[in-house]
Amino acid sequence: MNTPPSPSGAEHTNGSSVRLGALVPLTRPGWVEAGRHLLAGLELAVREVNDAGGIEGRPLELVVRDTAADPERAAAAVDELADLGVSAVAGEYHSVVARAAAARADALGVPFLCSSAVLDALTEEPTEWVARLAPAQSHGWGIYADFLLGAGRRRIAVAMQPSAYWASGARVLRDHLAPRGGTVVELDTNALTPEALCDALVDHGATALLLLVGHPEPAVPIVRAVRGDRRLEEILIGAPAGQPEFAEWATVLGGDGAGVPFLRYLPERLGPLGERVGKELRERLGEAPSFVAFEGWDTVTVLADVMRSHGTGRAAITESWSRVAVEGTRGPIRFTRPPGISVWQWAWTPIQVVDRDPAEPDRFRTLHVG
Repeated sequence: MNTPPSPSGAEHTNGSSVRLGALVPLTRPGWVEAGRHLLAGLELAVREVNDAGGIEGRPLELVVRDTAADPERAAAAVDELADLGVSAVAGEYHSVVARAAAARADALGVPFLCSSAVLDALTEEPTEWVARLAPAQSHGWGIYADFLLGAGRRRIAVAMQPSAYWASGARVLRDHLAPRGGTVVELDTNALTPEALCDALVDHGATALLLLVGHPEPAVPIVRAVRGDRRLEEILIGAPAGQPEFAEWATVLGGDGAGVPFLRYLPERLGPLGERVGKELRERLGEAPSFVAFEGWDTVTVLADVMRSHGTGRAAITESWSRVAVEGTRGPIRFTRPPGISVWQWAWTPIQVVDRDPAEPDRFRTLHVG
């Protein structure tokens, strides 16, 4: 079932508004908490655009569709949004879903600014229609591999579910670690119980276990099993995809969820704009905003700037990617075409490796900066 248009523009339905499509995971099996943060950032930025006079005097209307982590549903949503006359499509958190949306946007000639997905090959062939704010997986996960090496962790086990995203992440880790004396062994969580996975970690002499799996299942039972196994007291549990970023992780796992390093796309310190937006996002969410909420705000702010400067036509938006120069919450945003990346890319957003402090699980510690 499609989500109705968001309240941030739902009253403007007479054709006078500038419509912006938004793809967000709002129901399971999508990562609902990430979707809620992404939508909060999108909606806050739309409200601020409209409070400042809109786009050429016209209100910006956010037309939201729930992808529920389903690639086919996302592709169908892009079709529907195109028929509704949106100037562009924004958002999405899940990489495989964003890839389906990007392919459809490219085929239809609709600009798509992807907020959060990181797969390097967001489209099969190079395209002018798609741009992205999140860093490519090869860049961010390479920084995570550097963190592992710096922490003296070279025998890496990855608990994996079948997915193009997880397979790509494992490949990045292996390619980065192997020349530096590291090894990566893959453990199939569909074939191993959490207890059998613990046995495999002991057999392989792993010094780190990375969770390349969904949350809460099977990530939570795996963490509990490893934390409860005295043979594995010295092993590092990591989650490069960012599962511990959200409050649900700490609520479900408590102290067991602390000390699990993950990638976060924030600078060491936010500037005045980031601080202001962060405060408003906190009020809207009722909790500390994740980096995903900032990605949402930055996405709308970039598109609004483009449409004010170059018009609301789809071709005009696409032709302007190379001219974007916007102050985002996490630094100046410009798009380039890095080698091996098929879309226009912000190269690069700030990247940290952080974890929840075991002494105070609601507090984040910065462990490494890329």
